Amino acid sequence: MAYYEKEYKRRLLSAQGNSALFTLIAINLIIFVILTFFRVVSYLRYEDANAALSAFDRNVLAWFTLPADVGKLGSKPWTVISHMFTHIGLWHIFANMIWLWCFGYIMQDLTGNRKIIPVYLYGALAGAAAFILAYNFLPALQSQAPNATALGASAGVMAIAVATTMVAPNYRIFPMLAGGIPLWVITGIYIIIDLATIPGSNPGGHIAHLAGAFMGFLFMFFFRMGYDWSDWMNRAWDWFDNLFNPDRRKTPNFKEELFYKAKTRPYSKTPNVTEQRIDEILDKINQRGYNSLTEEEKDLLKRASQDL
Repeated sequence: MAYYEKEYKRRLLSAQGNSALFTLIAINLIIFVILTFFRVVSYLRYEDANAALSAFDRNVLAWFTLPADVGKLGSKPWTVISHMFTHIGLWHIFANMIWLWCFGYIMQDLTGNRKIIPVYLYGALAGAAAFILAYNFLPALQSQAPNATALGASAGVMAIAVATTMVAPNYRIFPMLAGGIPLWVITGIYIIIDLATIPGSNPGGHIAHLAGAFMGFLFMFFFRMGYDWSDWMNRAWDWFDNLFNPDRRKTPNFKEELFYKAKTRPYSKTPNVTEQRIDEILDKINQRGYNSLTEEEKDLLKRASQDL
């Protein structure tokens, strides 16, 4: 096995340099473990399993999920953020984290470590907005709005999937299957499934997924035009991260330090030593004396004497 292939597989397993991707996965898993613990405790406290799960949903889960009802959202505005990291079912978080890992690793490998979290957040926020609007304005869903809630990373994952596909549509995964499957095929199937299942049991969720996908498209579309929507997030995070770092180094003002406060010249002018120029200097010495020479002429004469 070639060295670069070994190195690639080692990085794939250890995720070296993939701190942003692992941060997203870690946050989702930590919240899942905490909620699962409280769910188990709730289950053991009640004789009736249905009563136990209802109590958990009402007393714990409701503080993390995004309500479609605008009045309830006003009393729990933090759920706009918390819902995108909240999972309950084991299959739910397993599927989302697998897709997040697959597309997130490719995106981070191609675009660096500072795009994946902004794309995830933009996609999840777009999904939240679409979810709330759908249940409040679509006639088929308005009657369900008082009890509808959203949770999960799917909208953010969809944004990452579409953004990654726009970066490298022909990037192939699962190479053991006839040479691999292009990203655009997998992403296209993913979107079609969401579109086809809107009339099913979770219409608002599928609408949110599609909104996340559209946001991933917009992010990369404008990025190609020179507008980086992640820039302000990264600058804000850098400022916050350095705020509590005693060893932080202040970014120097190069214009001020190297130009206005410079004690030496930024360059030195070194004239060419030519026979004509030396003759002119010697004539000047004969006519006016050595002290009439400028520093440049003296340096030139000295260099000429050293070259002899």
